[in-house]
Amino acid sequence: MTATPHHPDLRSQLETLATEAFRPELAEIDQLATLDIARTMNAEDATLAAAVAARLPEIAAAIDAVAARMARGGRLVYAGAGTAGRLGVLDASECPPTFNTAPGQVVGLIAGGPDAMVTSVEGAEDSPELARADLDALGLTADDAVVGVSASGRTPYAVGAVEHARSVGALTVGLACNPGSALAAAAEHGIEVVTGPELITGSTRLKAGTAQKLVLNMLSTITMVRLGKTYGNLMVDVRASNEKLRARSRRIVALATGAADADIERALTATDGEVKHAILVLLADVDGPTAARLLADSDGHLRAALAAAHG
Repeated sequence: MTATPHHPDLRSQLETLATEAFRPELAEIDQLATLDIARTMNAEDATLAAAVAARLPEIAAAIDAVAARMARGGRLVYAGAGTAGRLGVLDASECPPTFNTAPGQVVGLIAGGPDAMVTSVEGAEDSPELARADLDALGLTADDAVVGVSASGRTPYAVGAVEHARSVGALTVGLACNPGSALAAAAEHGIEVVTGPELITGSTRLKAGTAQKLVLNMLSTITMVRLGKTYGNLMVDVRASNEKLRARSRRIVALATGAADADIERALTATDGEVKHAILVLLADVDGPTAARLLADSDGHLRAALAAAHG
């Protein structure tokens, strides 16, 4: 990479990053048999669970803070460029079908906009101004939580997003894969999962990307658990938008209640297919409207609604 007028020392910056380091012992990896390359790559990936485990206290603290904001009506917003941005968009897009989140409740912003999901948008990642504009377009408030994601921890779009979010009082999380990152320093909650040099030098879609996916899985999933979107390990807020999910809905109700198929169908019919409501109908022996009221009074937490029903 050559230096640019805007970043004359960018090459020297990158050379200090663990994720960009060259590994001479792999310099002839292209000469290996395919199975040996696969074994090497698999061994690299096997180190990631431990790298994430080293940051679990920071991850848990961020989750509790995000859940508190969302419980009062705030949104979870991911912001990143390239692979990091795509992973945020992926995580956000999977929340509505999995947890029945409202439209816009979990948002993924990628530098360069939707086109950047499938093509490279040159220069977008270098613009903190673009991040500010994208957040302003959402009408960001102090109730929201913004998670900047960047393998290097220096991507101007991600750092700019966190800095702007913090300036308006929003909760900020910085997820990076290098120690001492500008992104973690800019955020209220810094999470640095140190993944080390990549198999292919600087290709952070590999270990860094996988580690980011692991952490984003935790952030969204455990936040939703805290918000009452699950009952035990069951997806009781799943949105039955296709036949597979309708079958899954019936199975979830069965696992939660042990009820007969005919009773499950009646409960789902009485609650317009709402799994959480149907479970409450069966376990608390109430009708659909009563189940809806109990859940509304319990902020959607099924265990609390059951406790209230049993008084």
